[in-house]
Amino acid sequence: MSVAPQTSGEADGRTGLRVTYGGGVYPAEEIARGAAYELFSADEVPGFEWAPRPGTALPWRRFVHVTEVAAVHGGNEPPEEPEPALMMPAHRERGWAYVHQLSQRPDAAGDPVLGVVRGSATLRRGTRMVKMLSARQLAGYVRGWLPHGFCYREHDVAHLRTPATASLLRTDGDADRDGVEVAYALRWRASDPGDYDVPVGEAHRGLTTLPPRDRLGPPVLGTGFVPSNSQLIPEFVTRDFADLPMPANASLLAYPTEGVEVVLYTYQAEQRGWLRMVGPQWRHLLAAVPGISPDQEYLPVGEAPRSTHLVGAYGGNEYEAVADLPGGFRVLAMTRAARYPVEAAARRLRIGQWRGVPCVVLREEAGWLRLRLRRPDPDAVASTGAQCHDRGVYEVWAPGPEVTDVQVVDFPYHL
Repeated sequence: MSVAPQTSGEADGRTGLRVTYGGGVYPAEEIARGAAYELFSADEVPGFEWAPRPGTALPWRRFVHVTEVAAVHGGNEPPEEPEPALMMPAHRERGWAYVHQLSQRPDAAGDPVLGVVRGSATLRRGTRMVKMLSARQLAGYVRGWLPHGFCYREHDVAHLRTPATASLLRTDGDADRDGVEVAYALRWRASDPGDYDVPVGEAHRGLTTLPPRDRLGPPVLGTGFVPSNSQLIPEFVTRDFADLPMPANASLLAYPTEGVEVVLYTYQAEQRGWLRMVGPQWRHLLAAVPGISPDQEYLPVGEAPRSTHLVGAYGGNEYEAVADLPGGFRVLAMTRAARYPVEAAARRLRIGQWRGVPCVVLREEAGWLRLRLRRPDPDAVASTGAQCHDRGVYEVWAPGPEVTDVQVVDFPYHL
């Protein structure tokens, strides 16, 4: 099956959408339901880049976040309620530049103004989340990895649309060494706000003290914002750095230098696999992905035990469930008639301790347990010998008998 990818389209004025930005009015294309816009110009404009596309006479373009534009003309009502935007207390002398400066200072993590701004970036059930990936990580997700670690609201990063700008959000430590002309991403809907945490406060202080030799990606500032010279982007982590069950219709995406969004695969929950969506004209974007054939139609995930899954109650019985948002939660079943809406749902995973360090149990092989640290800090990393595989994500193998307090826990969702 091959269908055309979702792209930002060709803005040649036919849509009628215009955006006022920097004192000018430009033809534009909407991105992520109005979270950002791609502006076009026939003439060179400061800040715009030369990026001609076939069939358009507007070769200059720029991506801007909705908070950067002064007005939108001719836009349609969004199909769903937009995500809450960042907000700050009004002050005559302290604007966004001041807040950005605070966000880059670890010693300002407790500043009340910064706390108010960070607190305005909220999640709700169905919020679209994004995690930027390397080619190696994309291959991992195709083979069965689950969402985990640092991630972002799509609303906050929709304007970072090219490999150069999206590298700011990479968490694998190779953002400056790949030299590739495509960025990859995983996008999914949040099943519950309780599945996520903000990396601030005492619980996450250890992340800010890890030395460079023991971490990947940019440092964790402890302010809840991405390290950046110009962007003010709130960051999230999955709670306890645990895996999250993959929701139905999650997407693996590519962003080539053209600035378009290409949907590579979508997740089919009942088949536990990825369905290829990209047409022949974009399959070259998979050339750098190790072990993946661009011509493979369907990529089933292996039957290895998963570290977490959703369970749901229906008619007094427990079933494996799936988040099919924004619709809700239902029984995971191959036949449509059996996909009942569940009456209760919970995320289930295993936890334990090794050498006094709280961990998530990912899997078991030949009497050994694969563990992920729930609260990484220098002492925990040193005592367990855990290795950093992604920003904030530390894993290690441990002999099964040495892992104590192993238990299965449920985190219920309020339906």
